[in-house]
Amino acid sequence: MNGFMKEYFRRNGMLLGWTLLFLVGFWVIMLIILPQISMLDFSFRNHLPPPEMGGPKDTYTLVNYKFLIFGAQGNEDGYNKVDLLVFLRTLIAAAFVTILDLLICYPIAYYLGQSKGGGYIRILVLLLIIPYWINEILRAFAFRIIFGDSGVINEFLMLFSIIDSPIDFIRANIALYAGLSYAYILLMIFPMYNVIESLDRNQIEAARDMGASWYMIHKRVVIPFAKPGISSGCTMVFMLSAGALAAPQILGGPSSLWFTQLIYQWFNQGGNWPQGSAYAVVLLLTCIVIVLSVMRIFKVNMGDIGK
Repeated sequence: MNGFMKEYFRRNGMLLGWTLLFLVGFWVIMLIILPQISMLDFSFRNHLPPPEMGGPKDTYTLVNYKFLIFGAQGNEDGYNKVDLLVFLRTLIAAAFVTILDLLICYPIAYYLGQSKGGGYIRILVLLLIIPYWINEILRAFAFRIIFGDSGVINEFLMLFSIIDSPIDFIRANIALYAGLSYAYILLMIFPMYNVIESLDRNQIEAARDMGASWYMIHKRVVIPFAKPGISSGCTMVFMLSAGALAAPQILGGPSSLWFTQLIYQWFNQGGNWPQGSAYAVVLLLTCIVIVLSVMRIFKVNMGDIGK
């Protein structure tokens, strides 16, 4: 570690080196660690009116976590089925969005990474980035217009007599999944693109010369090499999809309640910060466990992702 720090300061200089360390430390401690610790502390507190906070009733408790599992006292079903089903559905939907993004982005990342046209590729990358200059909420509303009853897709399908009446893409959650997949598509493309770009084309040519099919080339050569980029992209897309709020509120149908919406309701509408904090902590820890478990299954470590 001492040798690493010496090399770090040698390359960046003392002034720039300490400035970067301060900024990164401030970002990590003040904007990530301390808010999470504060939220964790809130999750073990009773929901009390402001005058009673810090008093004898302000003690640590597990009641907020029990509510997520068992619901309110006197619940005849024994479990908080509504919130638990929303929680499970959110995780499944986030996994679906992640897989969908991976299937869409892998061919694009491979083409961008292995193509020889430098200027042409830069134009394609720029075309991918430009739409993200628009605010996320505005993009979500644009998707709602596109997938609406009188939107572009329904009008096009009815114009060519493919359908007789508009399809309710909002109620079917098609608009929601499309909007979430589009929202995080760059986070899936660029990690894979950065890794695949460094893959020696001679390896692919050698595999092709030995008679390997395109399927075998990707299975045995490209995908194992691009595994860190794939893992990084899937991690970011899954975490952000599970924690999305704007897209589910704007594009979600009546039956597509997202777990983050429950958290939002506890914090802002119910005014119950301890309960909202407990829900948020459960979502965060569950996502972390899922990501680490998948990384272990596919034999990917944090060092590979950080490359």
